Amino acid sequence: MNIKHFFRISLAALFFVGITSSCSDDEDNADTQMSSGLQISLTDAPGDYDSVFVEVQSIEVTTDQGKSTFPLLQPGIYNLLDYSNGFDTVLVDSRITASRINQIRLILGTNNRVVKNGQSHPLQTPSAQQSGLKLNVQYDIVQGVEYRFILDFDASRSIVEQGNGGFLLKPVIRVITEAVSGGIEGRVEPDTAAYYTYVVANGDTIGTAVDSTGYFKIIAVPAGSYTLNANATAGFTDQALSGVNVTNGQITDVDTLKF
Repeated sequence: MNIKHFFRISLAALFFVGITSSCSDDEDNADTQMSSGLQISLTDAPGDYDSVFVEVQSIEVTTDQGKSTFPLLQPGIYNLLDYSNGFDTVLVDSRITASRINQIRLILGTNNRVVKNGQSHPLQTPSAQQSGLKLNVQYDIVQGVEYRFILDFDASRSIVEQGNGGFLLKPVIRVITEAVSGGIEGRVEPDTAAYYTYVVANGDTIGTAVDSTGYFKIIAVPAGSYTLNANATAGFTDQALSGVNVTNGQITDVDTLKF
């Protein structure tokens, strides 16, 4: 192979890789803009036991658009009593398409047991292994907002001690929903006047590119009051809009930034 032919092939390969990488980045950004953050955590109300071990395998979420199974960050056996008095552990940290959540289902394994007075006893779970623990939610997910669902597992009410000395797991779980951020959306006019919009929250810059129609949406912004900044393109002047209030669970529409 001569050296000129080699360079032509190499440059073509680099060009292809650059295009592929750019497309991938664009797709990832689009997915983020069109979805919402979903975090599911586990906490516990203290019970009169030494330990309560529950095997959690996965979590299934049912929305108006169907069912989705989310793998756990760390599938395995959890001691519920490790996550009481304000402590919790994150089970799922993912994204979900904006929709209405109808149900969260906790899929358990068979390795469940309780320790009381130093003695370990198996926890019988009659139906949890087959269909999971069904938790009715009924909550609307807004596009671009970050949500946190806390599964508050009440150990003291969830374990039934039977007359034969056995223990039955009949989970009592309360679902606490937190919208942990909001967002800002709007347009620039003319639509080519700016290329980037952002706010500064706790020292961090949170921003997004302006699309070809002049539209922008900044997501995952903590609640607070901000100055919205817009970086102008050549021929225009940067703009700043102060007093933009962001509320958890909502997208603040600033309408139009005119240049």
